[in-house]
Formats: sequence, C-alpha cells, structure tokens
Amino acid sequence: MAIDQPVVPQPGDQTRIHNIGYRNYNGPRLGRAYARRSLYSQSLRGSYGLGRSVKSKVLPMLLFVVMCVPALIMVAVAVATKAKDLPVDYTRYAILMQAVIGLYVASQGPQSVSRDLRFKTVPLYFSRPIETADYVRAKYAALASALFALTAAPLIVLYVGALLAKLDFADQTKGFAQGLVSVALLSLLFAGIGLVISAITPRRGFGIAAVIAVLTISYGAVSTVQAIAFNQSSDLTAVSWLGLFSPITLIDGVQTWWLGSTSSYVDAAGPDSALAGVVFLVVLLAVIGGSFGLLMRRYRKVGLS
Repeated sequence: MAIDQPVVPQPGDQTRIHNIGYRNYNGPRLGRAYARRSLYSQSLRGSYGLGRSVKSKVLPMLLFVVMCVPALIMVAVAVATKAKDLPVDYTRYAILMQAVIGLYVASQGPQSVSRDLRFKTVPLYFSRPIETADYVRAKYAALASALFALTAAPLIVLYVGALLAKLDFADQTKGFAQGLVSVALLSLLFAGIGLVISAITPRRGFGIAAVIAVLTISYGAVSTVQAIAFNQSSDLTAVSWLGLFSPITLIDGVQTWWLGSTSSYVDAAGPDSALAGVVFLVVLLAVIGGSFGLLMRRYRKVGLS
C-alpha cells in the first residue's frame, strides 16, 4: 500500500499570498467629531426613551407632562380671571418643582452611564477614534440638554400664556429670559452631580437611590435647618449661608443675587451682600467644573479596565 509522502518545499519555491476577497475601506472617515455628536444624540434621545422600548418612554414622558401641567393650569387661571400677573415667577417655577426634577435626574442619570459600566463597554468606545473627554462631554451635554428641555418647556408655556393674557410684554420677556438662565444653570449643576453619582456604581438601583438622597433629601435637610435657625435666633445671615449645602438652595441663592428673583428661603433671606452673592456663584461654578473633572478622572480609570 502506497503512502503519500509530504511535499517538501524546494529552495526555488516562492511563498504566495492568495487573494481571499478582503477589500480595503475607501469610504469617508468621519473622525472624533462625528463620533462625539453621535454619542450625544444617542444619549439625548435615550433620556426620553426615544429609540428604546415603550416601557423606557413611560417615566421620562410622564415627568415631562407633570412639569408642564401646573404651568398650563396657571395660564388658564390667568387668562380666565384676566389677572395682571402670573401666580409664580419664572425663576421660582423650577424651585417649586424640584422634586420632579430630582426624580428625573435619578432615573435618567444612571440610565445614561450605568449600563456602559455594568456591561464593560466603555473600553470599546475608547478603541474607536474617541477619547475620554469626548465621552464625558457627550454624556454631560446630553443629560444637561435633556434637563434644560424638561425645565424650559413649562417656562415657555407660562410665557405664551402670559402673552395670550395680554400681560406686559417687556416684563414678561425679561422674566422669561431670567428663567431660562436659571434653568440652564440648574441643568448643568444637576446633570454634573447626577452623572458623578451614577458613574460610581454600575448598579442602576444604587445610583437612583444615591441621586435621590443627594438632590432631594439634602434640600429637605437644609430647609429644615434654615427654619430651625430662623426660629431660634432670627439670624437671616445664617439662613442665607446654609443655602450653600444643597444643590437647589444653591441655585436659589445665585438667582436671588444675580437675577433679582425672590428667594424661597425662610423669610426670603437670600444672599444679603455682593460678597455673599459672589460666593454662591463661585461655589456653583466650582461644583459644575468639579463634577466634570471627577467624571474625567473616573473614566480614565474605567477606560483602562
């Protein structure tokens, strides 16, 4: 029985590379800017459940409606009664609805980043032409934009209703502009705090509880301590400085000093001097910048794992 002998290459043979059908990519290379915009767009849509299941749309859309319904009622009352002014200032609306805003951040902050951490997909993002700063900016901007839409929509309802009620155009336009500045600062502050807390843990439930504790419980605690300080000593200065220790009271203090709105503190005791107002503004900007810095530090570590 014949046995096949192995073929031994001869010294004159040459190695051949066979064409197996692979082709080079000759299309456009869109780069980091396109990747960053795509991540921002995807994250912003996800903040309202767009492009996801119906179940994912229920809570953000419900909270959006809850934010707008009181504004619609106020407008209807103002038009029906021919009131000379709206029942609430533009800058006060978000303060009154802070519980709804806090719940939105608690639900959508972890949704934005926790899944990437839990399924360890962050290093895959960084394997593409995208860097840590691109990821953080896109996520931060997306949640801040979603919050701005949530908080600005009822202000638009109030403004349109005020014009329909034939209230003074100049006063309403000024108040509306001040309200937009206020909610823009609030959106940046709440988005930063919510994302920093959410990025600590890949477990969404823990992130939700932690965000609620920081945003909502801190407001109740600071408001309670302010009331106690006022009742025991009537010291309005102490009441004012206590506002630094809660995100929503920090926003309240900034807009009271900078935008001239009425404070929601006890006895309307907002920052009572230029120095106090500057301190409130500096602390606000420091928290926003610090939140971004902490996110950068967090995702530099995650990107290596």
